[in-house]
Amino acid sequence: MKKQIIVIGLGRFGTSLAKALSKAGHDVLALDRNEKSIQNISAQVTHVIQADATDETVLKDIDIDKFDIAVVAMGTAIESSVLSTILLKKLGVPYVIARANSELHGTILEKIGADTVVFPEREMGIRVAQVVTLTNVSDYMPVAQSYGIAKLTIPDNIAGENLENLGCGQKGKWEVAVLLIQREGEVIVTPGNKEVVKPNDILILAGENDKIEKLLTEARKNKGEDS
Repeated sequence: MKKQIIVIGLGRFGTSLAKALSKAGHDVLALDRNEKSIQNISAQVTHVIQADATDETVLKDIDIDKFDIAVVAMGTAIESSVLSTILLKKLGVPYVIARANSELHGTILEKIGADTVVFPEREMGIRVAQVVTLTNVSDYMPVAQSYGIAKLTIPDNIAGENLENLGCGQKGKWEVAVLLIQREGEVIVTPGNKEVVKPNDILILAGENDKIEKLLTEARKNKGEDS
């Protein structure tokens, strides 16, 4: 469903987010005080405005209450981040997401009404750490302590096995759920345990980090013993 979204603050995080939201089909207004930042993104989002998001008059003039979501993407400018968040909630934006660069910053944003607080640097660090330590994993999203969702491309030495033999599923040895398989132009959602994985299949797995790694390690070992 297309949404009206404003992204405030066009540093690396805000710019990347605004582009991704626009690419996903949403109407995106990018706002920043810096003219160069606005120019750099103008061709890739729906609208741009060079303005100060801590100015209540500016926010009223763009009918901020008509937006579905506002993202305060400023990180280091803590005072501006807090003031913008307060004004967005005061002026009736239904859902405000605010970026924090520290626990204290995040606590303040929560106390003043931010609906969701995100920590991009911390979350990226967690994701990269798991990509480094989980063999063959190309992306990772933490869900809870030691538990997450991993994306991996099936290596050749595991291809040809079905999910049951790999130990996947609620009753499988490793209790790792396969949420979907992407195979060329096809997407198989919640595949059955008899589904055979093929070379270059992309699997989205959910489970404990240690069990995902053990699943992959044992599958490679068993495949090597069979060959």
